[in-house]
Amino acid sequence: MAAIYLIRHGQASFGSTDYDQLSEKGREQGVILGKYWQPNVVPSKFYSGDLLRHGQTLKCFTQGYQGKDTPMIIHSGFNEFDHIDILTNYNAQWQNYVKMSKEINRLKEPNKTFQKEFAQALNRWVSGDNDHNYKESWPQFKTRCIRALQDIIRQELANRRKYTGGANPLKQPQDILVFTSGGTISVIVQHILELSDQQALQINQQSRNTSVTKLLFSENMLSVDYLNNYSHLTQAGADWVTFR
Repeated sequence: MAAIYLIRHGQASFGSTDYDQLSEKGREQGVILGKYWQPNVVPSKFYSGDLLRHGQTLKCFTQGYQGKDTPMIIHSGFNEFDHIDILTNYNAQWQNYVKMSKEINRLKEPNKTFQKEFAQALNRWVSGDNDHNYKESWPQFKTRCIRALQDIIRQELANRRKYTGGANPLKQPQDILVFTSGGTISVIVQHILELSDQQALQINQQSRNTSVTKLLFSENMLSVDYLNNYSHLTQAGADWVTFR
């Protein structure tokens, strides 16, 4: 049995001109996770979505981990949904993301206000009533993410069958780390546990930056071992625990 660790990216840069960049705290969160990982299982492979915050989190993780060189594969199937497309379809006045961020930041409780508005925008997207308006519908997003996971499992099981019974057990597939986003992790967990769409959204809302979700798989089994583990952040201090 092998494991896939789904790692959510570090804190991004909400309110800046480019959300898809880690904040300074987000970068340090990646380093903290890497240091935390040092006594744990040695990963045989890294996967990453192709968003900047995915690759930056992986880079910061490796800085903290300081392990041996590990193969890294970019897989766009692990990319997050397009939150800007979802927001602008919800509120046409938010066509300009920078303007939207400035307007929200002027409010007394910008984070709370944004979370409320974003939750409503997500519900509109997930409802299925407006699929034709979006670049990627909710069903299309779920299918893409699940297919990306299945790609990894299919490849790793093929490698296992190739080397089973061979003379070199070190070539057996080992544990894999995937650097991705909260929405992607949520729908993968939804698929495995057969949850509703609303339950998937609840998981996404509770996802912490650089949290770890562990999946176990074999030829005949795929399960969730644990979800949204961020103990590395709580050990570093409560101020390091962030949602966005």
